[in-house]
Amino acid sequence: MILYHGSNTEVKEIALKMCKPFRDFGRGFYLSDIRVQAENMAKRTVRIKGYGKPILNVYEINDSFMRSNDLKIKDFLTIPSEEWALFVMNNRNRYFSDLTDPLCNQDCKYDIVHGPVANDDMAVLFQQYEQKFIDIEMLKKRMTYKELSMQYSFHTEKAVKLLKKLETIYV
Repeated sequence: MILYHGSNTEVKEIALKMCKPFRDFGRGFYLSDIRVQAENMAKRTVRIKGYGKPILNVYEINDSFMRSNDLKIKDFLTIPSEEWALFVMNNRNRYFSDLTDPLCNQDCKYDIVHGPVANDDMAVLFQQYEQKFIDIEMLKKRMTYKELSMQYSFHTEKAVKLLKKLETIYV
């Protein structure tokens, strides 16, 4: 399987400690198997950061990695669910403290997580949900991009070692 990481810089070595916390699936290295999605992320990153060039870091991984017995994997498949919505909400919440909760990966309990990408306007949605202005179904609906967009996040060195860098492509 080919996976793409869109960025404003070339990734020469994956350094998990440099990855930002409070992302959809927790601190980790995020990739997609959808090239156009990664290209758009690279362009967006350049726009937001104001420097660099849109770059695709291309990786290969054995197709069977999601069935590995050696890794703890959380797979949300392709359809947003209540479990997925709560998982994203808990990981993005800086004040979430129950790290033993299976619907949280701030402690990197999962080596790899796979599932839909959440919409960027999350803070307002989480507040509306927590204040009971919207229910879980509306939260899921509003969190999801209109187009299919998927992500794989790698959270441990054990998981990152499965990725083999193939090339760097300027978009």
